[in-house]
Amino acid sequence: MGVSTASPEKGIAVVTVDFPPVNALPVQGWYDLADTVTAAGRDPGVRCVVLTAAGRGFNAGVDIKEIQHDTGHTALIGANHGCAAAFSAVYDCEVPVIAAVHGHCLGGGIGLVGNADAIVASEDATFGLPELDRGALGAATHLARLVPQHLMRTLYFTSRTATAGELHRHGSVWQVVKRDQLHDTALALAREIAAKDGTLLRLAKAALNGIDPVDVRRSYRYEQGFTFEAGLGGVGARVRNTFGRDAGSSVGGKGEAS
Repeated sequence: MGVSTASPEKGIAVVTVDFPPVNALPVQGWYDLADTVTAAGRDPGVRCVVLTAAGRGFNAGVDIKEIQHDTGHTALIGANHGCAAAFSAVYDCEVPVIAAVHGHCLGGGIGLVGNADAIVASEDATFGLPELDRGALGAATHLARLVPQHLMRTLYFTSRTATAGELHRHGSVWQVVKRDQLHDTALALAREIAAKDGTLLRLAKAALNGIDPVDVRRSYRYEQGFTFEAGLGGVGARVRNTFGRDAGSSVGGKGEAS
């Protein structure tokens, strides 16, 4: 349980997230993920990082229960800062990051894959931001990197999800495969990337980030100002608590978009 790193092949680091039952991460989990991805990218022997997850789905956002059990705002602020750190770690990783996505990819998961350099997904993967049903806002910055603007807004306002196949048609998912082929497919892509010169890969990653039309850090931080406003005004907790009673033990019942 937690965040771990493996090196299945020369030049490739696989970072695996494992927070049962649905990979809804606590505050410390987001910081651990940020540190692990950053460390993998700084390793001079690594030329590509594969970000994956164990269990039922890739990511269900932040752990709502941790926020609900906090009588103040410490957990909410911690979750938002932790998410920002993890998202930035993926974006700023010195080498390309491939997200290997299965099952649900919600909330904070969108922040991770939206900042990844490539996405491989299984046929059962679904992507969405259920923020408005969870008493939070944010990560539209990253969803906008996966789908066109109007579709992003529709998904955001309705809390609906898009399938891996739909994202593939929009060009954001590189390949959609059967669940049991996901690991090998991600490794094959990582192997192709890792075959390049390590110095040039790092220069290329920095160059592509430098010409990005959107500053993802500033954009996400701006969004989070409205999450803080919702929290301070009380509407965030009111919606979050209603969702918790209605959702029971479903995936969203523990996870929250970040």
